[in-house]
Amino acid sequence: MILMSAFIIDLIIGDPQWFPHPVRLMGKLILFLEKQCLNKKNKKASQLIAGAFVAFIVIALSYILTSRLIYIGYRIHPIIGGSVSIFLAYTVLATKSLDVETRKVYQALKEGNLSLARRNLSYLVSRQTDELEEIEIARGAVETIAENISDGIVAPMFYLFIGGVPLAMAYKAVNTLDSMIGYRNEKYEYFGKVAARVDDVANYVPARLAVMFISMAALPMGKDFKRGVQTALQDGNKHSSPNAGYPEAAMAGVLGIQLGGMSYYFGKLVEKPTLGQEVEKLNQKHILHTIHMMYAASTVAVVFFSILSIGLRG
Repeated sequence: MILMSAFIIDLIIGDPQWFPHPVRLMGKLILFLEKQCLNKKNKKASQLIAGAFVAFIVIALSYILTSRLIYIGYRIHPIIGGSVSIFLAYTVLATKSLDVETRKVYQALKEGNLSLARRNLSYLVSRQTDELEEIEIARGAVETIAENISDGIVAPMFYLFIGGVPLAMAYKAVNTLDSMIGYRNEKYEYFGKVAARVDDVANYVPARLAVMFISMAALPMGKDFKRGVQTALQDGNKHSSPNAGYPEAAMAGVLGIQLGGMSYYFGKLVEKPTLGQEVEKLNQKHILHTIHMMYAASTVAVVFFSILSIGLRG
């Protein structure tokens, strides 16, 4: 009930910019704690401990505050408690917002505005976008959607299923920490290490479930189910991330495109392994195809978890 309701609300409302979203509040808290705790003059061990402290505080507060809000809501009235639960569950899902933001990249490419497409993509990825050509921009958008099917949709649903709204919100804190400080660069190499490792662990199961949902969604979408599974099994572990490669490889397989390759991150050229076989030449239209696959995979996921939840309740 909570998951299905939250999913429907997310599809309708998305993530309005004026809304004080919990993730934005988490981001402000992380920035505040970083200013207080990160000192590059400290020893590596001290930076590691400081980063672990920040991660613990943000994750714990996210879980505890969510639990208390729901508890207070139910103390007032069951309907209020249920409404608070559904509302907070809606905020951990990112289906509509992922569509909105990546569609901006597609629209700019469609209009031939490369500079705008690069700028729109830069809001979504950590790679440098200022010199990317059309195919590279399309590839970046497709990879972002595929990875976020796991991070922004399947993982929150998974944690909603196994631990309710508080655990899903704690996961969102983990994911936000990783996106802000979980980088292997000079600034965050040690301070962000714990955040990055916790994110790796938290996304291990969801990333592999995402392969199943993407591949299953390929059937009604007229895409290649078998190739999606095969590509994920063959190429999923090639990625530097222990998780991101699996949904990306599955998406590459079902669409018959090749992802990965050269990208610049923080001024350094990084050669990522290629994922999938190039049955079709990657182009801007594959951004739309990936968005459609995202909606299909999200629907498969919410139905799967809803049926499983009903079955376990008897």
